[in-house]
Amino acid sequence: RISLQVFRHLHALSLRFHLERQTGGLTRDIERGTRAIGSLISYTLYSILPTLVEIGLVLGILAVQYEASFALITFVTLALYITFTVTVTNWRTTIRREANELDSAANTRAIDSLLNYETVKYFNNEEFEARRYDEQLAHWQRAQERSQVSLSWLNMGQAAIIATGVALMMWRATVGVAEGRMTLGDIVLVNAFMIQLYIPLNFLGVLYREIRQSLTDIERMFALMDTHREVADVPDAVSLPAGPCEVRFQQVNFGYEPARQILFDVDFTIPAGGRVAVVGHSGSGKSTLARLLYRFYDVNEGGGRITINGHDIRRLTQDSLRGAIGIVPQDTVLFNDSIHYNIQYGRVSASAAEVETASRAAQLHDFVQKLPDGYATKVGERGLKLSGGEKQRVAIARALLKNPPILIFDEATSALDSRTEQAIQGQLEQIARGHTTLVIAHRLSTIMDADQILVMEGGRIIERGSHAELLALDGAYAQMWALQAQEESAEAAPEN
Repeated sequence: RISLQVFRHLHALSLRFHLERQTGGLTRDIERGTRAIGSLISYTLYSILPTLVEIGLVLGILAVQYEASFALITFVTLALYITFTVTVTNWRTTIRREANELDSAANTRAIDSLLNYETVKYFNNEEFEARRYDEQLAHWQRAQERSQVSLSWLNMGQAAIIATGVALMMWRATVGVAEGRMTLGDIVLVNAFMIQLYIPLNFLGVLYREIRQSLTDIERMFALMDTHREVADVPDAVSLPAGPCEVRFQQVNFGYEPARQILFDVDFTIPAGGRVAVVGHSGSGKSTLARLLYRFYDVNEGGGRITINGHDIRRLTQDSLRGAIGIVPQDTVLFNDSIHYNIQYGRVSASAAEVETASRAAQLHDFVQKLPDGYATKVGERGLKLSGGEKQRVAIARALLKNPPILIFDEATSALDSRTEQAIQGQLEQIARGHTTLVIAHRLSTIMDADQILVMEGGRIIERGSHAELLALDGAYAQMWALQAQEESAEAAPEN
């Protein structure tokens, strides 16, 4: 249940957390924490309570049947043993925590290197990655050695305390036999009691050590649970009503960091069923608009607001908001599953026929039919078995299958060749009819028929209007159009 809770919490955290996370360390922390919870419950319920009962019974029998010194020696031995165990184990916890952190760091380094397998190969850096991983493992090994040495000292101390207690008990019993107060059978009985007590007592030391170790392992997992949810539904959040949606950005100011503002007084409206395109150079803030609309980040109070049909999106439930938006991102990442699964992810209840219809609309069906396994073909981790254009067509099919009232195309055809782009562009325009559409574009030829085109520079809207109006203005848009026309002519010249 806690594993599921952590999983849900991680999905509820903001994009900022996931951009900064280290996947390898994160998975290792959750794995260790989950295992430690099971150990903690098992040790507490099934080992500690029976051991305490046994210790109480032995102390009672010794106190009632024999002289008080036997119970006193046993009690003092127990007190010394427990005090020594707790003190040394608490000291060892710091060493264990350091070993955990180094273990997570080593795992992070390995996972990061494997995820970037192609980059490692591109630059022939296999040995460099192996050396880095080996260095991290060496640090972890030294921490583990310190942990093991400290454990040995703990065990030696515990054994010395128990041996001293047993020797004192045997001495008192021997004196009792010599004086005629006890029999040889009593010596055997007292010795048997001490041996019987030593076994669970020794186990109790191991248990305390394991419990402390488990708590240390759990610590990092619960630290994830305490991570602040930057974007959360307000207590009185409402669901977005179904139907056509008008999107409005009102004097939006935003920065990912306080010292670095990205958007400045961005103000525009996408009427219900309308199509607005945003163009500009890289870093001008175009993709930030999509992230804000999706509520991956929230606009700060006093930094303007974004509304859908007059509702401030910060007052809407995230589930209903994101359910009303479909996106084709510039960088498409797929699950390591089949093509069918990745398309159906847009609407998990969709039938195979609906998946195929969306695939045809995205000009993907013919390609899939040529594959030996068809729609059951695995795409590999992050979709690496597919080309950039194929991945983008899967993303388009996925968005079409979702069929939401608001569509975002974030350079949706940037990875496609010209022929496929023209075929899909016509399909996208047809699909966008009746949908409120925000198009973030690099190629200006794909947004010529947009209702309004916004030109962004440095986080500000510097020009707005239709394609014809912006060309007549002879400003930044006209320069971009002329530059792209020259590039396309240069690309076409060798073919001719």
